[in-house]
Amino acid sequence: MDELQHECGVAAVYHLNSGDLSPLIPKLRRKDKSFIDPATEDAQTVRNRASRLIPGMLLDMQNRGQLAAGLTSYNPARLQLLQTRKDVGGVAEVFRMNHEGPYKELMAEHAGQAAIGHVRYATCGKDDPSYAQPFERQHIARSKWFSFAFNGQLANYTELRQEILSTTDFHLTRETDTEVLHHLISHELSLNAHVTPVELLRTLSKRLDGSWNIVFLNARGQMFVSRDPLGMRPLCYAVEGSMFAAASESVALTHLGFSEDSVKNVPPGHVVVVDGQTVRVEKYAESPQKAHCFFEWIYFANAGSTFDDAGVYLSRKRLGEELARRETLTIDDDVIVVPVPDTAKAAADSMAFQLKVPSLEGLIRNRYIGRTFIEGNNRADKVRMKYTPLPEVMEGKRILLVDDSIVRATTLKELLALLKDRGRAKEIHVRIACPPIISPCFYGIDMSTVGELFAPAFMAGHVITPDEEQAMADAIGATSLRYLPVEALANCVGLPEHSLCQACVNTVYPTPAGERMYQLALTKSNEERIACQNGGSPDEASGNRQRIYV
Repeated sequence: MDELQHECGVAAVYHLNSGDLSPLIPKLRRKDKSFIDPATEDAQTVRNRASRLIPGMLLDMQNRGQLAAGLTSYNPARLQLLQTRKDVGGVAEVFRMNHEGPYKELMAEHAGQAAIGHVRYATCGKDDPSYAQPFERQHIARSKWFSFAFNGQLANYTELRQEILSTTDFHLTRETDTEVLHHLISHELSLNAHVTPVELLRTLSKRLDGSWNIVFLNARGQMFVSRDPLGMRPLCYAVEGSMFAAASESVALTHLGFSEDSVKNVPPGHVVVVDGQTVRVEKYAESPQKAHCFFEWIYFANAGSTFDDAGVYLSRKRLGEELARRETLTIDDDVIVVPVPDTAKAAADSMAFQLKVPSLEGLIRNRYIGRTFIEGNNRADKVRMKYTPLPEVMEGKRILLVDDSIVRATTLKELLALLKDRGRAKEIHVRIACPPIISPCFYGIDMSTVGELFAPAFMAGHVITPDEEQAMADAIGATSLRYLPVEALANCVGLPEHSLCQACVNTVYPTPAGERMYQLALTKSNEERIACQNGGSPDEASGNRQRIYV
């Protein structure tokens, strides 16, 4: 509801030199629209069309980032062995996918048998093409010429950045943990240009704290995709015949044509190494503890994805069933369930099915606004442009309004006013398929301060009470408000509780830097509260907040 944003998504493809030409490679069309048989073409020309798969994969993960997109391709027959295209905008904008001529020209220019790609949204994203990924580092030595893309967030970014600037002669030009990671990789390659992926990642793992999935490609045609030892963010891969692909979500692989049986998870602390001839999975670090982000299943991931042996849609369906099991509202003929589009629909439908009441789309979202410069005078104007309530559905009804989460509640408050005014609902009972968000995330979600969160201002402890829920309902203009408890999450996701990161709902951070950042956030929040009580401003209390652009 609060337009919570994830950091990004990554993708990689490689048509191996060994084996037959893959049937997953896009075929060319003649002018009469018939397809050209790849067997009649030069084999390397066909392999070089592997890079054309990246834009489609990124489109399947556009939900993970709409700020920028990019790809880097490898082609040994090209003067620019690695060539990168990236820019601000959605995937279709960056790759001109709605314009056949320019799109084909771009794909021909960036043809290559191996490629990596990225979609980006930043913690407080800078609308600047230089922050788009992949990051490419050119070098006269092919082993040191590389490009990489990164999914996650380094909780110890500040310490690493200060260390680089204070102990070396290096200069960092961007406020981004991606550039810090870029520097660390470059430094290791400067020490040993032939360092193996396992050796490189083993060294990095001793310094990095947080979530960090990497796709990497160098000018020798060597690729690796790696997942951090905690497995915070998902990463899947597939191999069929001579085609390898990897992506943050499984749906990007199955849509290419890989069978579901071929799609596997990169195990935490492991790297998939592709050298043009073979694909092998190797361990670079121990993974005694898993910390999969539960928000992937509740909100971020495509509903068609499955990763870490848990399906996204079924997880959301179980969340709705749990809401129904805990519902105390008297169910009569005037009760209907209405989802907040789009990620809450699965939970709303299953809740309604269990309660034996209709689940109706009383709220229509304008899905065609996209990234535009259309702005209202205030948040209420923006909500009116984005959502259309249907009075023919809601008038005189008691609404069970189902949403996936409440972070700041600013949008939800305006939406509830809209539902009562234009939707003419009699009562609105908000049901949240998630526990209260009570602490920031430092691992890849854009909520980094306690003060910006809705729930902590109402809660005396970590477990919400009915009176606190009602106080929240009154504050946002709802008849009532109910959250799911923390203990319900693991069963709904379908994974053991000890394998999930639930820091934003239980304050238990899985890494030392995350815990330190939380304590600092609490201190700042207390300083801001005291400053406000004394008539000062929050900014004066907390000083200049540092923002991390990823």
